[in-house]
Amino acid sequence: MENVAADSALNAGAGGAPDSGASLDSGNVAPAMPTPEQLGISVTAGPADGMPVITVGDTFEFPVTVSWSVQGSALLVVPAGSANAKGLTQVGLSQESSRSVKDGKEIASITFTYKIAAQDTGNLHIPAMRFEIPTQMGQPIDLRSESVDIRVEEPFNPLPIAVGAVVALCVLFAGLWRAKRRAAAREAVATKNAAQEALRERMMVLKQRVNVADSREWLLELESIAKEFVFEKFGADVGSGKDGGSGLNSGKDGGSGLNSGKDGAGGSAAGFESAAAVNLDALVKEGRLEGWETIVEEFAHARYGGGKRDGFENRETWKAAMRLMGIEE
Repeated sequence: MENVAADSALNAGAGGAPDSGASLDSGNVAPAMPTPEQLGISVTAGPADGMPVITVGDTFEFPVTVSWSVQGSALLVVPAGSANAKGLTQVGLSQESSRSVKDGKEIASITFTYKIAAQDTGNLHIPAMRFEIPTQMGQPIDLRSESVDIRVEEPFNPLPIAVGAVVALCVLFAGLWRAKRRAAAREAVATKNAAQEALRERMMVLKQRVNVADSREWLLELESIAKEFVFEKFGADVGSGKDGGSGLNSGKDGGSGLNSGKDGAGGSAAGFESAAAVNLDALVKEGRLEGWETIVEEFAHARYGGGKRDGFENRETWKAAMRLMGIEE
């Protein structure tokens, strides 16, 4: 509709219109109020790019713009409502006027910016904003915007995530630690079983020689197996040096160490050479090899005396050694 029609509608009854008394006397009816669409007035609500997600407790801005096409005229637009709704409270209102040219026509607009506090979470609704444009006819033109839906979220709390991450790391490290312990335990058991099996194989070979081998050689071989067993059982806590002092494979000067050299410096603990330095006599005297007294005496007799032994005696000594070392045939 032409602007002239809008101006005439807004100014109707000013100066040239008959008074109400005359209208009633003559039977004339007052003209109907034009609609905003007929006057070229439009109302848009909300940001151009849509409403963002709001966090509860935030105060956000909600613009409503009233626009119309004019030729030098201006309209008085009066807000007639508020943005208060469930979970939303209006805390401020400002307005700004502007003019622009579109398709060769001048467009005037007033933007009302509502400041709204979000006080609840969930899907909330900004109500339709109502405005009035006063006219000289006494009845204002009523304008309404569309209601707008918004989403209000709880504020982000990093604490649960941080706690969850810490718990997850603790569980991960605990799992790795347990897995490492299990692997170490399995490795230790495997090593022990392998050593036990090696001793068993040597004992089974020795059993086959009870009747044919030289008794002194046979007993010294059994002593070396016993030393290997004690070395595996007690580790680096047993052994002796040249002077008979307690220790494992000590040096010439009696200093304790594991497979030490001539000066007592530490060396490798692996293999028969380390076990060979174990002093069974000293361990028996210290009470660390309970039940070994008789066999250790036989070992000493073989080293320093020797002599012939019956195969039956070797067999009984072999059985006693198997029992003391916990080896099953």
